[in-house]
Amino acid sequence: MRLKWCACAVLAALAVIGAAAADPPRLAVLIVVDQMRADYVDRFQGDWTAGLKRLVTKGAWFTRAAYPYLDTVTCAGHATIGTGAYPLTHGVFQNAWIDRESDSLVTCTQDASVIGVPYGKPVPASESARELMVPTYAEEMRRQKGSHVVSLSLKARSAIMLAGHSADAVTWLSDNLDGWTTSTAFASAPVPEVGAYVAAHPIEADFGQTWEKLLPPNRYPDPDEGIGETPPAGWTASFPHVLSGQPGDTTPSQAYYLQWERSPFADAYLGRMAAGLVESMHLGQHDTTDVLAVSFSSPDLVGHQFGPRSQEIRDMYAHLDVTIGTLLDRLDALVGRDKYVVALSADHGVTPIPEQLRAEGRDGGRIDSQAVFRAIEGAAQKAGPGQYVGHLTSNDVYFRPGMFQKLTSDKSAIEAVVKAADSQPGIAGVFRADELSGLLKAKDLNVRAAALSYVPGRSGDLILAPKPGWMIGATGTTHGSANPDDQRVPIVLFGSGIKPGKYDDVASPADIAPTLADITGIKLSYAQGTILRSARN
Repeated sequence: MRLKWCACAVLAALAVIGAAAADPPRLAVLIVVDQMRADYVDRFQGDWTAGLKRLVTKGAWFTRAAYPYLDTVTCAGHATIGTGAYPLTHGVFQNAWIDRESDSLVTCTQDASVIGVPYGKPVPASESARELMVPTYAEEMRRQKGSHVVSLSLKARSAIMLAGHSADAVTWLSDNLDGWTTSTAFASAPVPEVGAYVAAHPIEADFGQTWEKLLPPNRYPDPDEGIGETPPAGWTASFPHVLSGQPGDTTPSQAYYLQWERSPFADAYLGRMAAGLVESMHLGQHDTTDVLAVSFSSPDLVGHQFGPRSQEIRDMYAHLDVTIGTLLDRLDALVGRDKYVVALSADHGVTPIPEQLRAEGRDGGRIDSQAVFRAIEGAAQKAGPGQYVGHLTSNDVYFRPGMFQKLTSDKSAIEAVVKAADSQPGIAGVFRADELSGLLKAKDLNVRAAALSYVPGRSGDLILAPKPGWMIGATGTTHGSANPDDQRVPIVLFGSGIKPGKYDDVASPADIAPTLADITGIKLSYAQGTILRSARN
């Protein structure tokens, strides 16, 4: 499916959002921290002295924010924050899914019709927002207000889903991790200001640096080498972590780049780059509100390998506090202390490492995807001989062409398949694609979560919901469930148009775009979130 401008039934009851702002800010800033659980604010804010502390204590902190849908992953989260809509509407429900036409896995930003535009070394892949079915807040700011838009992240999907289909500069780290890039979806040639920054600040400059703990020893109550931690090549699970690649490396190698993006040095670089582009591209100095979007990916990369209870993740947020503080200080100087608005949230949370849960006597484990595959295939034989299951990717089971229809035409066969999948260790529920479209208002929150994530033609024929503490993944930890660990994230609003305070209102990251739209005076006809009016001045 492609960009969809027509109205659809699910949006018929939605109110058009947007109101003229009396004195709109010069700059709207979207900050996404990849894999930031809601409880990190409670657990870590005593460590903070700079940016995160300033946002939480001087801004509007929504303590009960959560995604209401099932597939809590990076691309879906960024698309939801970017558009104010949910996956069933914006179309991006996973980081990747099976394209039924080609019978192959495609990523959420994959686009063969555009080519990469590198800042330095050539890049093999090309990316765009082609699969995003509605416009973003940033796009609407460009269309309705003539705003300048800059979006940055280590991950292509993060930068792109916040920007949308067009922007002045959308930049991400190449697949090889050794340089920055964009694509012809956003620029026909390198953006001069981005090129100048990258040339003057090579990421190789951090080679040989050491990631040391920032806080006093008594601020780290968890063990330095937790059960199930899986550090990248060249590191152990214990501090300190030297960014020098593999033993014997004298120059940056692939191992170095992997270490760099899993360290506070990458966040710090991105924060400085954002401030540099605000200055060089004169964001906040035009006749209307400009938009800056920054997604910090390193907490997610560290979280996957070390887990949410690690010393590494606590230290990452202590460093991120400094990074965001430096960025806010620069915005104060460049734009004006009361002349910008910030919205900070996360694309998803994360589940603790299952082996750590089991060591505490709690339920947790790893779902054996091959066992699930075999169980479904075996049960499907009730409908007659043949090969039924084509793919199992993330939470989605895709049957071979015509086979799901064959199963659903035989009540006992489809019931046997669902039962076989549901009986596998770690599975909390199984949802059928042919039933989900009518369940958006289901009282069961798990059913509603699956319906909000379901995109006809893209989602699987069966959708699996993991139990709390369980995941499909062989090492470290992950996310992607409708469980609180994965769904609950912080929302913090700060600056122009915001009334500071601690708010217990039920909120969703889909509320961010409508709230910014209200502050900056535009309309978002596709938004399903609501304005967070309690925090509005």
